[in-house]
Amino acid sequence: MSFDVIIIGAGPGGIFSAYELVQKNPKLKVAVFEAGHALNRRKCPIDGKKIKSCIGCKSCSIMSGFGGAGAFSDGKYNITNDFGGTLYEYIGKAQALDLMHYIDEINLCHGGQGTKLYSTAGTRFKTICIQNDLHLLDASVRHLGTDINYIVLENIYAYLKDKVTFFFDTPVLDVKALEQGYEIVCEKETHHGRYCIVSVGRSGSKWMETICKKLDIHTKSNRVDIGVRVELPSNVFAHLTNELYESKIVYRTEKYGDKVRTFCMNPKGAVVNENTNGIITVNGHSYEDPAKQTENTNFALLVAQHFSEPFKDSNGYGESIAKLSNMLGGGVIVQRFGDLIGGRRSTPERIRDAFITPTLNATPGDLSLVLPKRILDGIIEMIYALDHVAPGTANEDTLLYGVEVKFYNMEVEVDSNLESRYPNLYIIGDGSGITHSLSHASASGVHVARSIVQKTQSVL
Repeated sequence: MSFDVIIIGAGPGGIFSAYELVQKNPKLKVAVFEAGHALNRRKCPIDGKKIKSCIGCKSCSIMSGFGGAGAFSDGKYNITNDFGGTLYEYIGKAQALDLMHYIDEINLCHGGQGTKLYSTAGTRFKTICIQNDLHLLDASVRHLGTDINYIVLENIYAYLKDKVTFFFDTPVLDVKALEQGYEIVCEKETHHGRYCIVSVGRSGSKWMETICKKLDIHTKSNRVDIGVRVELPSNVFAHLTNELYESKIVYRTEKYGDKVRTFCMNPKGAVVNENTNGIITVNGHSYEDPAKQTENTNFALLVAQHFSEPFKDSNGYGESIAKLSNMLGGGVIVQRFGDLIGGRRSTPERIRDAFITPTLNATPGDLSLVLPKRILDGIIEMIYALDHVAPGTANEDTLLYGVEVKFYNMEVEVDSNLESRYPNLYIIGDGSGITHSLSHASASGVHVARSIVQKTQSVL
């Protein structure tokens, strides 16, 4: 079949590309190809009773499908250029922020109304953090919650489904450049599009790398973030989360000078598994509905690793560490902070005796056998530093789940329109290596859609 615009990937970048295209030019014939399921079919089989751990589904419902990996995330849209990607380096800081505010308006119109917009502007915690050698980054944060985020996605899909052709459970195997447009190869058939938007997310990083090599699109090495997910009683961080909800705090370690940061804070949330290319890692969710909330708060502590020549496979490095955790624990490992400092592995008995109930069924073990010393030393330093602004963080019963890995795609060479060296082939979202968040990925989709609409006004 032939389309005006083909979008590969139904994550936030792909969704908002399609949304803006049909808004600005309803005559365009748009198709979205997604390797995962439709939203209503996305359900992880882990129920904590019959199925307690990952069973390796062919398509992970947490990572793939309509909404992308962000569908079951905490639904946090960070409106800032301070973190979440480098989109502003391509399109300018003012335009990047304008697009993120535009995304926020769309979410509010599709079920997000009534949710709170938090801000770090003028907060006293900035001073408290600096006094303790910590740095609180600036941001406005729209918290939808996993439950409201799902409703927003449902409503956006309901709006798009009769205006856009969706192909679910349809992985794209190859992209071929033609004289006029692009051919995408699926398992059973091929399709043609004059314009092609690639938005495959982090889970599509290996596929993206293969396509770039085949099409001779230049890429440069990116980083990988490796660390743990911390879980503790919600009242430890309540003074921060009640006012800020999401606090992005950065610390430079004394020992190595590495940067450690908090990431994806989930007040009264739950720790969950993720399956990325068959590797089990850990993440966190939280909900707006009080009935679904827990007594715990969780967040990641991540150490960024940048590699120089000759090593180029930063994602491979992260995968090898995650595989080691899977090998030792059969999946995710959990350890009490007191056990880690005491040089002993956690046991089921020690976890049961702790003054905190884990929200994820993980294997008690020893993270020092998994994480490299440099990374683990940085995490321990950060926990003690956070204990000064949130006393109780360094409690012996604080739980550490490992490993958490944030894979980033090789940064793909594109211009200010996010267009590759091939005319009308755009590469956006986290799969481009340029964005690292829901808001930035969504904004990149709108930016590209507007560029295509400008072209089609004179061509089609």
